[in-house]
Amino acid sequence: MNSTRSILTETPSAPPRPAWITGAGGLIGSHLARTDSTFRQRWRAIPLTHASLDLTDDAAVRAAFERDQPELIIHCAALSKPTDCEQDPARARKLNVEATARLAELAANCALIFFSTDLVFDGRAGNYEETAPVNPLSVYAETKVAAERIVLANPRHSVVRTSLNYGTSPAGDRAFNEEMFRAWAAGRTTRLFTDEFRCPIPAAVTAQAVWELAAAEQPGLYHLAGAERLSRWEVGQLVAAHDANVPARMEPCSLRGYQGAPRPPDTSLNCAKIQKLLTAPLPRFSAWLNSPAIP
Repeated sequence: MNSTRSILTETPSAPPRPAWITGAGGLIGSHLARTDSTFRQRWRAIPLTHASLDLTDDAAVRAAFERDQPELIIHCAALSKPTDCEQDPARARKLNVEATARLAELAANCALIFFSTDLVFDGRAGNYEETAPVNPLSVYAETKVAAERIVLANPRHSVVRTSLNYGTSPAGDRAFNEEMFRAWAAGRTTRLFTDEFRCPIPAAVTAQAVWELAAAEQPGLYHLAGAERLSRWEVGQLVAAHDANVPARMEPCSLRGYQGAPRPPDTSLNCAKIQKLLTAPLPRFSAWLNSPAIP
């Protein structure tokens, strides 16, 4: 029996411990805040949005930390759209690196789980394990690599690299599927690469896995993504078929004709390391999406 499974048999003897969730207004953060499970019940989640706490305001963050005394920080907040980061690298560094460094300093003696991305890799190989060398191709990925190094300098802290997350966010525009639906509803056509591969995962699954990781108390670097390698075009087809209420407007394209900033062709992740700590297998996205339990 692994350490995570043994936790299921424990009877909580202490009140839930305070846990900050930054970026609680986003996709993964909002799912973390509302996840209800045996593991989640061990913590008193304190959801933080930009409206409730500006993570770039040093004095405000320090005062809030002193007030709440969190024993865990799950850091989801970021400038996460690569195009925004390319347009304003200084803001990207302020939000993604400097704010993370501040939290890592405050959490020197407690647990911190930082969300990173599969885009830290250049995509030339695919099926990346945690030991694979990083080679970021974008400003967004560069800031995530810099923040990872800061976080992992503390052996109490963890980095979770994830991929495309599917779900519903409070603002309705954070998940990749929400972006596609909004484009289609506006009459726009999305061009989806047939030769760019990711491992999409439901945000609800990501949230559950992270609470299990927190309970396992085995910090480090982990990959957390779906168990299926899919092209962007394949992902679009699956999402469109799942929600027939929105007329899909898609066309396939290739990275060979792409003229924008460099894009890694295959950032599929090997998640065997974190899978050993989880009570359920990470799902294949197509099977999960077609499950009768999914609305």
